Formats: sequence, structure tokens, C-alpha cells
Amino acid sequence: MSRWVDMKYTLIAAALVALALPVEAQNFSGLGRPATPAEVKAWDIDVRPDFTGLPPGKGSVAKGQEVWEAKCESCHGTFGESNEVFTPIVGGTTKADMKEGRVANLRNEAYPQRTTLMKLSTLSTLWDYINRAMPWNAPKTLTTEEVYAVVAYILHLGDIVPADFVLSDENIREVQKTLPNRDGKVFFPGMWSVKGKPDVQGSACMTNCKTEVKITSTLPDYARNAHGQLAEQMRIIGPFRGADTLSPSRAQFVPIGSGTTGVKAASAAPVQSAASAGLKLAQQHACMACHGLNNKLVGPSMADIAKKYADKKGEAIAYLTGRIKAGGSGIWGTVPMPAQAHVPDADIRAIAEWIAAGRF
Repeated sequence: MSRWVDMKYTLIAAALVALALPVEAQNFSGLGRPATPAEVKAWDIDVRPDFTGLPPGKGSVAKGQEVWEAKCESCHGTFGESNEVFTPIVGGTTKADMKEGRVANLRNEAYPQRTTLMKLSTLSTLWDYINRAMPWNAPKTLTTEEVYAVVAYILHLGDIVPADFVLSDENIREVQKTLPNRDGKVFFPGMWSVKGKPDVQGSACMTNCKTEVKITSTLPDYARNAHGQLAEQMRIIGPFRGADTLSPSRAQFVPIGSGTTGVKAASAAPVQSAASAGLKLAQQHACMACHGLNNKLVGPSMADIAKKYADKKGEAIAYLTGRIKAGGSGIWGTVPMPAQAHVPDADIRAIAEWIAAGRF
């Protein structure tokens, strides 16, 4: 283990030295090119806690409600109460919290849920996240006005600003002073000072060290269970379940909806090699993030969809192709499916044929 640690820190040191040198002094012959100012600017969009990087602009609560109803409420609820998938954004804060700067319910073990506004200590975090990552199916598509407006609407839902409020780069610092949990950060000296007490306890073991560690794409057996049994730490959202880390043998991650939990042993056929072309395309285009093969996630299972349209026979493929491309809601519940017009028509057709065949 010590040899691997030495190598790791050698690589880190080399990287730091390279970063300290001007571009013209670094010898990266044949490896890429310097980023242009325009390319750097396209990525340099973060907004810091002191609001450095915040673009000028403004947005009203009324405008925010319009954007919310069109692009946000399907996942986060009409009033920020969310649904069965995502945790609530609003709730759990009081006027007293706004005066105190600390949310009392965070210290109340009986309170059932931790909402976004309960935990939020810097308003820039909310603005920055919405700007970079929302809506989930089309990130970075909101205009600056829409981002300001959505943030204003969320603040209004939490009774932090009035209904006629207009949030802007000029008044956002004043609004920061009213956040219910603005003083809720906890400082851990052990993480910032070498003299502080660490937040974890442990001691370095320098006996029976491995003399040679073969670097592979999976953890070595002796380190597999370092974070507990991952197969029992089930992910509700995402394409993979946890691996069986108690097993000494290597394991294959199993996609959601495969009808099993945990993993398949390495001796079993790889999951991808046994998957049909339709399943591969469904995984490639993130269909399986919302649809299990035989279990409901955000949307219905693929098996339930196939069963519902089994009597349509040849018409089912054309119908499903149109539904996948255009999206919609109301057939399987209130949570809408976003349009998938960005997916190639040939892939949509292949996915529709795979669903209609019902061979999962």
C-alpha cells in the first residue's frame, strides 16, 4: 500500500508543478491545445458565496411562477412539496428562523424531512445550481431572468419574500441576510487546521503492507468492503445498483430493472453482452433512469407498458414511437415524461419495437 501512496503523491506533485508553470513552459507535445478565452468563459459560470460571478439581471416572483409551472413543478410539485421521487424544496422554516439565522427543525429529530430551504445557507448556491443544472432534461437552457425569477418564486414559497418581489443582482445580498439557515454552517477545525481534532478517528497501519498492488478497474479484495455492503445501500434513482462487496470475487454491476438486487458473479455472462439492442439503446438514452424493466420507478415499468399496448400489435410501435418523441402526461399519472426529440428517430423506433415485443 505504501508504494501506491508514494506513487499517488508523486503524480499529484507533478500535476501541481505543471499547473504552476505557464502554458508555453509545459511540454505537452501532441496532447490537445490551450483552451481559448471563449471556451474558458463558457465553463466559468459558477457563482460563489460572496456572489462573485453573479450576472446582472432580475426576475419577478410572478415570472418565476410561470417558469416553475412550465418546467419545474412536474418534478418538484406545484408548491415545492415535491413528489415521491425528489425531496421537498420548501417547508420546515419559520419567521423565527429568519430572525435567528438557524433553522430550529434541523435540531428536531422528530421532524420528518430536510427541505432545501431548511439547509440552504448561501443564496448563491441555489442560484448557481438552478443556472447550471436545471431543468434536469435541458440544463443551462434557462435565461438569466428565468433563473432570478425561479429563485424569487422559491423564496416566496418559503415566505421569505412577498408576492410582488423582484429579485436582482442589486438586492440579492440583502435577501441573503434573511435566509432561515444563513448561520447554519458548522466549522470543523480538524478539517482546516493541523492542530484541530479530526472529525474521524483512526490510525495508520504500516504492517503486512502489500509489496505490489496491481492497478485494475475494480477494488482489490481487501478493500472491497471499506464502505460497507453496497448491495444493501440501494439507489432509488440512477442506472446501477450497489455491488456485493462482501463477496471476495469480482462482481458485475447490475442495471436497474434487471429483476435482481445486488450483483451477478464474475462467472456469469456480462450484463451488457446479454442485453438486447433495444435495452442498450434505452440505457444509452437514460430511459432506465425513470423506467425499470419489471418495476415502477418514476414512470411505469417497461413490462407494464408492453402489457398495456399488447392488443394494438403493429399499431403499438407507431404509437410508442410518437409518445417517446413528443412526451406527455396523464396516461400513467401526473408526472410528465419530457419530450425526447433529441434522440435519433432510428433509436426511438428501435426502443419502441423492443418495448412492444415485451421480451424483458
